Amino acid sequence: MQKLEMRFLGAPQVDRLGKLVEVDTRKAIALLAYLAVTGETHTRDALATLLWPDLDQSRSRAALRRTLSTLKHAVGEAYLDIEREFIRFSFRTGVWLDVTEFQNYLEETYTHGHTHDEVCPLCLPPLNAAVVLYRDDFLAGFTLRDSANFDDWQFFQSENLRRRLAAALERLAHGYAAQHEFERAIEHAQRWLALDELHEPAHRQLMQIYALAGQRNAALRQYRECVRILAEELDVSPLEETVQLYEAIRDNRIQGHIQPIIANKTVDSGHLTTIFEEPASKDRHILVGRTNEWATLLEVYDSLDSQGHLVVIEGEAGIGRTRLAEEFLAYVGAQGAVAIAAKCYEGESDLSYGPVVEALRVAVNQSAHSDWRANVAPHWLAEVARLLPEIVELSPDLPQVSSLEGPGAQTRLYEAIAQFILALCVGPLPGVFFIDDLHWADTASLDLLTYLVRRSRRHPILFLGTWRSGEVAVNHRLNQLLRDAQRAGKATLISLPRLGVSDVEDLVGSLYLESVPEGLAERLYQESEGLPFFVVEYLSALSKQEPPLDGLTWSLPGSVRDLLYSRLSEVSETGWQLLTTAAVIGRSFGFEILRAVSGRSEEETIASLEALVDQGLVRDIREQGDENELTYDFSHEKLREFVYEETSLARRRLLHRRVAENLIHRARITRDAGLQSVQIAHHYQLAGEDQSAAKYYELAGEQARNIYANSDALSHFRTALALGHPDLVALHAAIGDIQTLLGEYDSAIRSYETAAAVGDQSMLPSLERKLGVVHHRLGEWKPAESHFQSALAALEGSGDDRQRSMIYADWSLTAHSSGQAAKSQELGQKALHLAETILDQRALAQAHNLLGILARGQGDLEQAKQHLAKSLQLAEQLDDPWVRVAALNNLALVRGQDNEMDVAIRTVETALSLCASLGDRHREAALHNNLADLYHATGQAEESMLHLRKAVMIYAEIGEQAGSWQPEIWKLSEW
Repeated sequence: MQKLEMRFLGAPQVDRLGKLVEVDTRKAIALLAYLAVTGETHTRDALATLLWPDLDQSRSRAALRRTLSTLKHAVGEAYLDIEREFIRFSFRTGVWLDVTEFQNYLEETYTHGHTHDEVCPLCLPPLNAAVVLYRDDFLAGFTLRDSANFDDWQFFQSENLRRRLAAALERLAHGYAAQHEFERAIEHAQRWLALDELHEPAHRQLMQIYALAGQRNAALRQYRECVRILAEELDVSPLEETVQLYEAIRDNRIQGHIQPIIANKTVDSGHLTTIFEEPASKDRHILVGRTNEWATLLEVYDSLDSQGHLVVIEGEAGIGRTRLAEEFLAYVGAQGAVAIAAKCYEGESDLSYGPVVEALRVAVNQSAHSDWRANVAPHWLAEVARLLPEIVELSPDLPQVSSLEGPGAQTRLYEAIAQFILALCVGPLPGVFFIDDLHWADTASLDLLTYLVRRSRRHPILFLGTWRSGEVAVNHRLNQLLRDAQRAGKATLISLPRLGVSDVEDLVGSLYLESVPEGLAERLYQESEGLPFFVVEYLSALSKQEPPLDGLTWSLPGSVRDLLYSRLSEVSETGWQLLTTAAVIGRSFGFEILRAVSGRSEEETIASLEALVDQGLVRDIREQGDENELTYDFSHEKLREFVYEETSLARRRLLHRRVAENLIHRARITRDAGLQSVQIAHHYQLAGEDQSAAKYYELAGEQARNIYANSDALSHFRTALALGHPDLVALHAAIGDIQTLLGEYDSAIRSYETAAAVGDQSMLPSLERKLGVVHHRLGEWKPAESHFQSALAALEGSGDDRQRSMIYADWSLTAHSSGQAAKSQELGQKALHLAETILDQRALAQAHNLLGILARGQGDLEQAKQHLAKSLQLAEQLDDPWVRVAALNNLALVRGQDNEMDVAIRTVETALSLCASLGDRHREAALHNNLADLYHATGQAEESMLHLRKAVMIYAEIGEQAGSWQPEIWKLSEW
């Protein structure tokens, strides 16, 4: 008999020593389930926030203590490891958890030498054991009405486990059918279908098994039931594949020995063999020469189980990356999967989260009939609304969100987007998140993609991306992301080669079925050099020639430019006007903005667009965009580039100005001028209106800085400065702030000095202080002191004791670092006295942090802990992440010195996570270094070396930017 049995698959049930455990509160059951199922160590604050989000910290922690007491009494203290700040469930001997057992049985089937979706005779016993354990959905009937975070966690646990149950039932039905045990196969197929009666593959499987079992009438009834359910629930007809299976059964073309096809597998004498699935498109010729790549895509997708996977399709311009990806999306969509797709555009690489916003907006409009709002917790939706303001209109009762400058804000934003994407992708099969042309992605979007790929361990979702090989260097962060994911077994690279002669011959043969003109394929290969885009375009041009081709008496266009000219030669005057306008917009374009900017009437625009679509120059992508607005794109990027180049400079400038004005008008309506500002600035700049462009680049910089896209912000501010923005002081100071965070200290000094030179007296104290801080980071103690003295002198008579206190604190730290113990104490006390006099919490937090450093330097660890604990408390009250990072780091150093190693390590890890989100590179390196020292002291050599390497890499980057060897850069440990 197990000492403690926990059943969470179904209504929660806990037995101890064979007797049912009665727990007084639902929160205790929730806490037990969360600790046991996650199997991780959690902080008290995290658990308190999870279960009592509406209470303040002290009340929520008190509630947690009471709940822990209840839980210890119910299940016994032996199963809960409770420390001062951390809590975990202890899986001692005698613990049995149905969720773990369910997953273990499934994992056992993956050790039999085949892919995860295949089944062999050895798989059947553990699969049977697993599905027997699944009494009902995870924590069925159990909710916490006042804890959206817990409900959110419970929902995704339930979805994941339910998805794994469906896969197990499918495999069981498949396996028993292969062994001709049809009654058992039917039983499992019916249970699979009961999970989602709208899932056509389950209907088809049951039909096939009925037919194989000789129950033809039952198979036909199952088809009619499928038709009825789809008509009533979705108002759609069955897929062609389902109809074809029905017709085969109806006409007795399925015999008892026929192989049952399930998904994309076929059963043959008890063994499963992968069969090739044809692409969904009718344009089959576009996948000529791509058989291996197509098979790889299917293999990766079919093997998705409990975690995500990244697939990158790489190749040169015109190689067919996008077309292959689009065919795959069409294929999985036809199978019932949900796909979210977006595209990056040249010229928009400085638009923070541009493709992500586009993807989410498209998905929301596509999913208007779905229940994604019910599947995403309100607090996550509120975070997503920062990037997608229309969510507030769809869900007006969302809670208020904290400032983006708060601790962990970037992580909250990223996790919210992750939860939103997962909810949008809910379906019978794993979802696909596709971003085209990643080589043009902005920095912020790449940061988010990295987070999504690394955090997709528990969610079967395919991240699909394409990039142009010539645009992604070996050391590019995209390649780094790919390599990291490959090492973890979570990524696949598909490199597309050019077509060979035989591929071009096959392509020509697919178009000229009756007689292929002699020499056409070889000549076509020579002219195109095997680049698929050019091959298809040449064939399109040749197919329209009169008389029909009968040899090599014709001449092909001499260059791609000539070819594109020939494609555009029949465009009408209105059509050309629309094409030039669309090329200036520079991306997929909506009907309304195209009409407004071009100046054509609605009737003219519609007629010309229809003609352009018929000519293959523009494609209609309405199914991917806003259902309330027609959306189009060029059939190929090279076509857009050619049209843009052929437009006169005067015409381009006029159109760019009109686009900017239209975007401003739209931004005023949607109230998202910040997100539109980069596009507006870009178009004003190309219109030659530098002053307007500078204004919007500054706005874009502030927007990027608010969401931690520091590199993007720096670029925007610099561009605003270059275009003649009038507020030189603010821009140079903002640039200096970001350069300081990035460790570009020489550049930061120049920026601050420039701001001081062009600014008035009121700005000097702040700028002098910032200069002192930068020199301190460089270990240049004398210049740092000089700037702090100048800052105080500039404040003389101002009465600004708050700023004086903070300058004294900074100066005290410099004196401490340079070995002036007495002076550092004197300055530190001045800082504290001023802060206490004016009762300024920010100044008090910094003063206590400084005095904690000084106390540690004197060996008074208890005094140091008191000061730093006070600083940390004030920082948390202020929601000030900068002081919080400093206090956490310094407190960890004290605890390490006092041999509290485990607590010290966890404290530094918290500081490191927060610091990384803020983007302070130098302090991030220092935290890695401090963590390496702590791991080394505890004998964890591998972890120590990992963090040491990260620290050295960042230190080296900062030292290289400084331009000379400056050892003090490497010595930063406290601040």
